[in-house]
Amino acid sequence: MRRALVTGGSGALGAAICRRLAAAGHHVYVHAHRGAARAEQLAAEIAAAGGSAEAVIFDVTDATATGEALATLLVAGAVQIVINNAGIHDDAVMPSMRHNQWSRVIDVSLNGFFNVTQPLLLPMIRTRWGRIVNISSVAALTGNRGQTNYAAAKAGLHGATRSLALEVASRGITVNAVAPGIIVSPITEGVFNREAIEQLVPMKRAGTPEEVADLVTFLTSDSAAYISGQIISLNGGMI
Repeated sequence: MRRALVTGGSGALGAAICRRLAAAGHHVYVHAHRGAARAEQLAAEIAAAGGSAEAVIFDVTDATATGEALATLLVAGAVQIVINNAGIHDDAVMPSMRHNQWSRVIDVSLNGFFNVTQPLLLPMIRTRWGRIVNISSVAALTGNRGQTNYAAAKAGLHGATRSLALEVASRGITVNAVAPGIIVSPITEGVFNREAIEQLVPMKRAGTPEEVADLVTFLTSDSAAYISGQIISLNGGMI
């Protein structure tokens, strides 16, 4: 049984990914920071359904705390599947954006990617098999008003994805990014009404967390062994 870590696993998208990976036969670490209770509940639900999961709690922006938490996981062996899903929004147009709005969003999405992934690489390399999937956004490809910080953080993940893919390609490890468009979640429900979605999305609907999770699960499978260094859009034809 391979072990998978999903950061931000307690949110709507992360939870769908956790469920799909568990259904694929992996032991899933459901990560959370402030959503500890939700992560514990999700892990229990997965176990009750016959899967294997446990919650792990740490702040991805705290390199020391993250390293300590990951060291505990590595005692049992390499974590071979890493889904970097943790991310936050703190929107404002650039002229009125506060410094902490910029730095916090960058810190979670981009520095969090490094803090989580780097300590897991050498153990993964030693097994000569691994899958790393970074959750990005259509905003990184097109830009979006009020999201200069978020678009910058996610675009940074694209460069990191392609570079890391080159570094570990010969070790049986793939690195890809998935860039969703408008996905059904408590956040998007408060931002996009039906008319806005129909105008923005050629398919005239929002995507579902499960559709993203299905793509992520495929990318972590043996069937996707020759796909690496790619930024894969999932946005109903928006671009």
